[in-house]
Amino acid sequence: MRQRVVSSLAVVAAFCLFGSASAPSLVAQTPATPPAPREWPTADAMRARRIAAEQRPLFATDAPLTITLTSDFKAVNRDRNPKSTTLFPATIAVAKRDGSVATLPVQIRTRGHSRRLQRTCSFAPLRIEFDPQTTAGTIFEGHRALKLGTHCRADDLYEQYMPREYVAYRIFNLLTPRSFRARLVDASYIDRASGEKIAERQALFIEDDDDVARRAEGRITDAEKLVFARLERDTLTLMTLFEYMIGNTDVSIYAQHNVRVIERPGVGLFYPVPYDFDYSGLVNARYALPATVLNLTSVTERAYMGPCRPLAELEPYFEQFRAVRPKIMDIVASVPGLSENYRKDAAKYLGNFYETIEKPRQAREAFLDRCNKAGM
Repeated sequence: MRQRVVSSLAVVAAFCLFGSASAPSLVAQTPATPPAPREWPTADAMRARRIAAEQRPLFATDAPLTITLTSDFKAVNRDRNPKSTTLFPATIAVAKRDGSVATLPVQIRTRGHSRRLQRTCSFAPLRIEFDPQTTAGTIFEGHRALKLGTHCRADDLYEQYMPREYVAYRIFNLLTPRSFRARLVDASYIDRASGEKIAERQALFIEDDDDVARRAEGRITDAEKLVFARLERDTLTLMTLFEYMIGNTDVSIYAQHNVRVIERPGVGLFYPVPYDFDYSGLVNARYALPATVLNLTSVTERAYMGPCRPLAELEPYFEQFRAVRPKIMDIVASVPGLSENYRKDAAKYLGNFYETIEKPRQAREAFLDRCNKAGM
């Protein structure tokens, strides 16, 4: 586990720490290389794709979705090779609008980084691949593949991490439409051979990367080594302030770690969109370790990794956070499955962020003393 955190966060340390002698030189030696030009769809086609992505029924409501997933989970959970793309046959059962149950053939595989490791999670996160010919008229219509965040271990505390992470997704949705949508799930897992239910836990569907890009009338790019100068200013600033708010340092735009990047026609800038917030202080997962390379001693400690902006330039972004504060607190208070103790702790943790942006001295220490001129 420690090896994973240090290796993923070493990228952050190399390219995020303001004042690091190595970061500017590394960035200078390996400038961003724009991807080879690709032909764009017509404006009408882009608009049609956006509307279709916006109207996916899976994300039309915030109510938890009930599903039953059946497969050979013994075989599935033995597949912990980070490079494996082995698919296993499965079925997913979900209620239709008329109350009947649709049972769809799907394929599933394990996915992820730390949570895919056996020493971290006894139940791995999943990727579910659909046959588009079978999804018509169901809540999965329009989807080819979806990530499913799972409960990690058969322990009530670990199940709490799903709605906690869901809170983070919902907060970012309030701040910008250029964000991953998520849907809480009440999932039952059935062993195909015996027919026995092996688990009944909360899970989390996460929007497909391409749909996030379609809603922005753009597309996903795999371009790496992107420094701040190549990124759209408002999107970058809002994202890095959000990551500070939830206490997440397990992210790197430069290496595209826990972030996807959107490009749009004719803009010449890139739009980073973060995901996977389980290492954040807001989630405070038992398996998460602090970023010691950033001199943090607890995952609940915050470290700003965003661009250097005078406080006067950050003030409009602070105002965006202030404007949605009541809705954020409503989310913390209403998301199902959270313990009352966590609701109180989360409200206090998020409240500390608001205290910081209201006090100029604290804001300078947080956002100017640790800011980064190059990239993250």
